[in-house]
Amino acid sequence: MIPARSSLCSPGMSARPVFGFPLKSNQSFLSEQPEKPGPRWVRLNVGGTYFVTTKQTLCRDPKSFLYRLCQEDPDLDSDKDETGAYLIDRDPTYFGPILNYLRHGKLIMNKDLAEEGVLEEAEFYNIAPLVRMVKERIRDNENRTSQGPVKHVYRVLQCQEEELTQMVSTMSDGWKFEQLISIGSSYNYGNEDQAEFLCVVSRELNNSTNGLVIEPSEKAKILQERGSRM
Repeated sequence: MIPARSSLCSPGMSARPVFGFPLKSNQSFLSEQPEKPGPRWVRLNVGGTYFVTTKQTLCRDPKSFLYRLCQEDPDLDSDKDETGAYLIDRDPTYFGPILNYLRHGKLIMNKDLAEEGVLEEAEFYNIAPLVRMVKERIRDNENRTSQGPVKHVYRVLQCQEEELTQMVSTMSDGWKFEQLISIGSSYNYGNEDQAEFLCVVSRELNNSTNGLVIEPSEKAKILQERGSRM
């Protein structure tokens, strides 16, 4: 009979593999579990909505509320919920543009958000560069709204052939030639017929600069007087 092999190893000999897995002395399989995220990640509970970002992002502005929050400023009364997230009693809808600004330094907003709402949050979190940026955008929007859409006023001037060249060449103050319509010959001076025309001109109705209305010049008034004959 062939004696059965012993499952024990002789002294001085290494362990043989079992089912294809080498035996490892003094090592546990639990040590191969993936590492947990480091402390650089921060969880925020803003008005019931959770945001996850890094300390580096929140500390972008050293004078801001969020910087003090990450530094656990003792003068800043901040609580955490059961998940360990910082509790902030603000509108989460407008916190997105605040957080994105800290990430890349640009103000990006959805069309359904109001600049005034972002400004309110930027002032609360004490992010001075963002406050200036939002105020500038609001001012630009107000300027565009005050100017309103560009409108035009049209005049139809009746003139004879000999007056046509002089009238067109002396137009100024924003008046532009639009169309010339021949209405035939109605007048006879001597042996020659004088052709008559309708001249259509236009100008922008909103003619103002910094809120000051510019009065039409004498040349423009002459054009208006001629147009009133129609």
